[in-house]
Amino acid sequence: MSDITLPTRTLSARATFAGQEALAGRRRGLRGFLPFVGPAVIASVAYMDPGNFATNIQGGAQFGYMLLWVVVAANLVAMLFQSLSARLGIVTGQSLAALCRERYPRPVVYAMWVASEIAAMATDLAETLGAAIGLSLLFGLPLIVSLLITFVATYAMLLIQGRGFRPMELLIGVFVATIGACYVAELVIAPPDWAAVGYHAVVPHLAGPESVMLAVGVIGATVMPHAIYLHSSLMPGRMPARDDAERRRVIAFSNREVLIALGFAGLVNMAMMTMAAVMFHPGHADIASIETAYQTLIPLMGIGAGALFMLSLLASGFSSSVVGTMAGQVIMQDFVHFRIPLWLRRVVTMIPALLVVAVGVGATEALVVSQVVLSLVLPVPMIALLRLTGDPRVMGRFATRRLTRIAATVAAILVLALNLVLLLQVAGIPVPFLAAT
Repeated sequence: MSDITLPTRTLSARATFAGQEALAGRRRGLRGFLPFVGPAVIASVAYMDPGNFATNIQGGAQFGYMLLWVVVAANLVAMLFQSLSARLGIVTGQSLAALCRERYPRPVVYAMWVASEIAAMATDLAETLGAAIGLSLLFGLPLIVSLLITFVATYAMLLIQGRGFRPMELLIGVFVATIGACYVAELVIAPPDWAAVGYHAVVPHLAGPESVMLAVGVIGATVMPHAIYLHSSLMPGRMPARDDAERRRVIAFSNREVLIALGFAGLVNMAMMTMAAVMFHPGHADIASIETAYQTLIPLMGIGAGALFMLSLLASGFSSSVVGTMAGQVIMQDFVHFRIPLWLRRVVTMIPALLVVAVGVGATEALVVSQVVLSLVLPVPMIALLRLTGDPRVMGRFATRRLTRIAATVAAILVLALNLVLLLQVAGIPVPFLAAT
């Protein structure tokens, strides 16, 4: 039994106590599972951020249901790598970034840190712009004012970290539930062709270079580098395991949470693209921005649909901004052991968004480009995670099995291949299979 007295326990201590009870076999079923829910919910926000809105709206508007298979494939890859990230943190008691610093040569570590910081800045660009766009459209504010409001609001939410892990998990859980409820309502307002949804969710198809650009953007918006780093850092110390048997149970609970939380995120992503396919593809396939989507949505489907769209975007922007800053802290602290005040970290990560607005770059265009940047950086944590979780010197008897390593390797190769195709496109080098589509 825990030595924490009942009257003085915080929410986090209560969750830890309940988890220990579950590991001891004194809590079962849902009561035994709930204490372990939280880390994957936080990570799942990265898979429903404003970058997803941008790429999914463009994908659905331009190509209808065609790219749904990319969403499904990306989500399966995300489930695999988030579960590996959590496993690494549970078994080693360290984050992915900390283990990279410990085991790789310093030049490699610093190169990984720089790439990961670029990813963190691209992430924050997407998330901050998304929240700012939502505020600007909803209240008629200048975008620069909305950015400053976003900064203050997210900084205030980040202060909740000082109260332990559970209040932040609950806050993010509310945002996630809000996003999901909004998209369920959107699909009720405009029901899709479910047969077409089912077909395109499992049958791969592309339609030329622009579809590849969007496919890579969808992967960059779905499988997020900062979420892979962050998930491993959320596990150590959260639910202490005293022996290998308890570690195995914590991993099992974590895998279930990943399956549920990221499965939910995948359904939300599919709903985003499906909504765009239903509402915009038939007569508004040229829609390429969140602002235009909102302005077109109201006359097409009514103010209720527009309000739901904005509410989901605001929930996405604020929650993902918080999570992105948390990930940025972990990346800096664990790679290079350099700490800066939270407010300064928030200011620094706001700079790209302020520059985008100041020079007049289209906000949604910047969102899509940021997601492509993320996809290009993604192989860095993927390969590191794959190597570390498969190494018995790191994981002991919890090293991944051969089949898991093969699946993760195939996923990493797929991402690398798509990135190569994108680079060839940017360089103007024709890609044979695209030329034939």
